[in-house]
This record gives sequence, structure tokens and C-alpha cells, in this order.
Amino acid sequence: MKIIIIGAGQVGGTLAENLVGEQNDITLIDTNSETLRELQDKMDLRVITGHGSHPDILKQAGAEDAELIVAVTNDDATNMIACQICYSLFNTANKIARIRSSKILKYQKELFQNKNIPVDHVIAPEQLVTRDIARLIDYPGALQVLEFAEGKVSLVAVKAYYGGLLVGHALSTLREHIPNIDTRVAAIYRNGKPIRPLGTTVIEADDEVFFIAASIHIRAVMNELQKLEAPYKKIMIAGGGNIGAGLARLLEKNHQVKLIEHSAKRAAHLASELNDTLVFAGDSSDQELLMEEHIDQFDVFIAVTNDDEANIMSSLLAKRLGVRKAMVLIQRSAYIDLVHGSNIDIAVSPQHATISALLTHVRRGNINNVYSLRGGAAEALEIVAKGDEKSSKVVGKSIQQIKLPPGTTIGAIVRNDEVLIAHSHTKIEAEDHVILFLVNKRYINDVEALFQLDAITFF
Repeated sequence: MKIIIIGAGQVGGTLAENLVGEQNDITLIDTNSETLRELQDKMDLRVITGHGSHPDILKQAGAEDAELIVAVTNDDATNMIACQICYSLFNTANKIARIRSSKILKYQKELFQNKNIPVDHVIAPEQLVTRDIARLIDYPGALQVLEFAEGKVSLVAVKAYYGGLLVGHALSTLREHIPNIDTRVAAIYRNGKPIRPLGTTVIEADDEVFFIAASIHIRAVMNELQKLEAPYKKIMIAGGGNIGAGLARLLEKNHQVKLIEHSAKRAAHLASELNDTLVFAGDSSDQELLMEEHIDQFDVFIAVTNDDEANIMSSLLAKRLGVRKAMVLIQRSAYIDLVHGSNIDIAVSPQHATISALLTHVRRGNINNVYSLRGGAAEALEIVAKGDEKSSKVVGKSIQQIKLPPGTTIGAIVRNDEVLIAHSHTKIEAEDHVILFLVNKRYINDVEALFQLDAITFF
């Protein structure tokens, strides 16, 4: 596929890295020539220095025959104009734009149409992060919660702790513990390395376990791997930007929420806008302030300011002062590994959320959802099986008959409204939503090929 990516920042660069090894022809446009040189030294792609919203630059990049344009600069206007030009001058079929402004997103349905602003898919990082954090609040103890098939099935990552019912036992005993609930372990990471989950695999303390189940059964399965945590009730949010405000608005209905905002003017605005959130101006890294607000009585401290260092320091301070859980928003990918070794419980990356959303629209075939995991090394995806037994390599076949690429697991199948946990004898039917986990995403082309229809020649 011929793809033009406009913007070589963290999102654009990471997206290029994800796609360049998958038989794609990638051209990257940015105004920063030094950044482009660094990326070109690492990857096999074409780079062009210039403004991605200028027609001549887009023509030079090959917009006339590009199949997809992805505009992910830090400027919403540039992203929208680039899509408009590609539509008006080059008739580009698929156009994706990253839009961050809540004031623009408010009119998303009215604006983003071919007759107005021709953007086919809008990626809103702040909304994605807000959604991801809200899911973690809903499932105390989860490290990640990924939803498929319109929320019918979930893939959840948890850490196995000492005292968990399954720790020290083989996976085959899972059914004995919860006989009325069907689930499957899709992957296990031990000391950062993937382990193929077999019935004989014994779960150890500190294993990171990815399991898949119908969403209504998630809590029951989590209870087998770790002591089920009490629901979160009291939440403190540091940062009143789009993410902080969106989180407060979402959580205040069912939780006690306090929000700290550094700007007095912004705090006053949020106080008038939010209904049941207590908002006050201050520094979330101020120890006296946190103690005055009784941080030790809160269940979760969520730091979502625009400053990574401030988020990390305030979260570490909140943990030292006794908060039960600390979640931190991290922009720089290099900081995420540092946070994993600290006292902070969960690091949330806008880049990872954005890349996952982008990949959903970039991947070939009938793919409904893609999640980039483990720093981009692994992927979870939902593919719709098409065709029949003659034209498809998977339809009509049982799981054990399908030659899956190495490290690939089919975890579940959603058929109409029914969730079927995948077992060796489970057969795939046409229009099934198949949920897969790839330990190594370099096999994504093989998975896509597996679900593509064979050409049928008529004589």
C-alpha cells in the first residue's frame, strides 16, 4: 500500500515504524529535516522536507496515486487542510486526520463530510486516552482493558500476585476454579518475555497474563489471578486539560472526584462547568497540598498534565503519601520503561492509543479493531471472516486445522451476539468476528493473508 504520513513526531514516526516492514511504500513529510534524516537512517522509507498542507509538497510525495494519507502533525488545521487538498486535487481515497481540539470535535459529525471537510476517519488522542483510563477505573487491578465486538468481549492484562488462586497451578486447572465461565489465556509475559500458554504452563507470581473472556465475566476471571480489588470510589485528578476535564466529567457521576489545576483561571472555568467535581487551583507536586486534601484516603491518583516530569513526580509523591493506586500519563516513550520499574502502578501512553486507532484503519482486510501492545512488539486484533469454504482459508475450518503464524493465538469468536471462547475444535463461520493475539507483530502480513479470499477463476 502506498501511504503518505504527514508529521514525523512521535505518532508519525512510530506509525511509520509499524508499517514500513509490512510491504508498504511509505513517504514521510515534515518541516524538520533533521528528524526526517534520523528516521530515514533507521527505516526504509522516503522523506520529504516541507509543509504537508502545500499542494506541491503533496504532489512531490506522490499524492496522485497514494492509497492513504495520514495527517498527524501537532496542528489540527494543517491536518484538515492536507486532507482537503488530497481530496480536491488528487482524489485520494482514504484520509485520516488527528484532531486534538475539543472545540472542533464538538462538531465532528457536521464538519467531516466530503461536502465540507473530507476526512474519512478522525483520530482524537484525548478521547482515546480518556476512554482507556475509564476502563481501568471500571476494572480495579487491570493493567490494560481492550474491548472488541462493540464491547461484547474483552482482552485484559493483569499481574499475577502471591496468594492468587491460580499462582503455582497449571492453566488447565482454570476451568476447575470457574467451571461456569469460559475463558482463555492468550499470552503470558514473564520477566518481559512472552511464554506460549499451554495447558501445562504454570502461572508464577509477577507474570503478566493476558486473558480473553466475555466482558460480563472479566471480574470473575480476574479474581482467579489476583485478589479482587475493591471498586474505586475516591479519585484525584491532577491536570485540568482536555483529558483531565473529560475524565472528571465521565467519572463524577459514580465517583467522588477532586481535580487539581495549576491555572487559577482554568480551575475557575472547570468549577463552573463540572457538576459534582471539586476543583481547586494548586500544584499537584505540593506535598502539603496533597496532605491537606487527605491523599491517603483516595483510591486513585491520576496525573494527566502536559508535563511528563510533573506527572511522574506528583504520582510518586502521592504513592509515598499513601494513595492506593497511581496512574500517570506519559508522552515520551523512553519514560514508560522507567515508570514500569517504579512505584507507579500504571502508565498510559497517548501515542500507543493513537497508533492503535490508526492501525485499525490502515490494516488490510476486514479488520474492525487493532491494539498495539508491549511497545508495538505485539498486537491484538479483530478480523471479520468473509467468504465460504471454497474461497476462504479459515471459514469452515476448526482452530486446530488453521495454520496460524508463530506466536499467534485465536482467543475468541463473536458470532452474532454470542461470545465463543476459542478451543481447538471450534469452527469458524462466515461473518464471525475473530479475536487474535500476536506475540510478534511481524507476522501481521501472514495473518492478513490468512483471512483474504482466494481468487476464483471461472472457465
